Amino acid sequence: MWPVLEVANLQVTFGDSVAAVRGASLTVNRGETHCLVGESGCGKSVTALAVMNLPARGTERRADVPRFHDTDLRRLSERGMARLRGNKVAMVFQEPMTSLNPAYTIGSQMAEVLQRHRRASRVQALDRAAELLGRVGITAPDIRLKQYPHQLSGGLRQRVMIAMALMCEPELLIADEPTTALDVTVQTQILRLLQTLQRELGLALLLITYDLGIVARMAQHVSVMYAGEVVESAPVEELFAAPTHPYTRGLLACIPVPGGLAARCTARQHSRRGAAHRAQLRRLCVPRPLRTRDAGVRRTNRLPLCRRGQGEGFGAARCTLLVLSPTTRETGPPLSLPIAARLAMC
Repeated sequence: MWPVLEVANLQVTFGDSVAAVRGASLTVNRGETHCLVGESGCGKSVTALAVMNLPARGTERRADVPRFHDTDLRRLSERGMARLRGNKVAMVFQEPMTSLNPAYTIGSQMAEVLQRHRRASRVQALDRAAELLGRVGITAPDIRLKQYPHQLSGGLRQRVMIAMALMCEPELLIADEPTTALDVTVQTQILRLLQTLQRELGLALLLITYDLGIVARMAQHVSVMYAGEVVESAPVEELFAAPTHPYTRGLLACIPVPGGLAARCTARQHSRRGAAHRAQLRRLCVPRPLRTRDAGVRRTNRLPLCRRGQGEGFGAARCTLLVLSPTTRETGPPLSLPIAARLAMC
């Protein structure tokens, strides 16, 4: 597959001390849906904003290979990035109310995208906007174009953001939880629309979500983030069938399983089968001790990604090492399994 976006060793720091993203790497291929999964605060949205070069004030961004096709994003000026954003690369932001300008109508904001990047007339731009509003499930699009953001519900505003991102038929669409405010029926329509656009345009989609149901339905490749790092990356079938990292297994364990206790016991047995393989992965890594301690648990510094196989199509996961301090072994309270799993991240 032809890579549309390549990011290697992305680091984003707020101020002098807060590392929001630490060495994240991902590749999105043409026509592929790559899902970025993780809990709130793990760095998913910051990663997307860093790719779009939309940093907050006081933010420092570094990366070894931030590349869109053959263009090195580090060498682009702000004017060059402005020509790229909204045209070849578009983003659906997580909060539509803060992304839409309350002083302009929906039609004016959507038409501006096509007028700026494609030199279209206002009539052509408004026709295109009305067409896309209809495709994302908004009734009476001609009326909606004359309304202001505060006159729309949260779900309608989210659909407007999706339609606006598709105005120029971008090659890469970054969608930051695009279906959060939508009901299940409309969510299905939006996901089908994105899949249709992928088939027609060869659209590459970087989808940020916490919904593993959407991941199973949409993704071809999945990257799992925890504490600012990509701790596991694999094809979607492999990730769901044999998750390697403890945090990935914890995410999958949160999915309600039909059948109750019996089904959960079967899942635990399936997890035990991979214990020998995970132990082998741990032995492949040489940890570097970290001096700080958290709740009596000493963590290792960032360990390398261990690949599951050779060549394309195989995933990788960061090794884990859980070491209890001597005081914890002797006098400290026993650690519960969820706490131990969370503190065992590399």
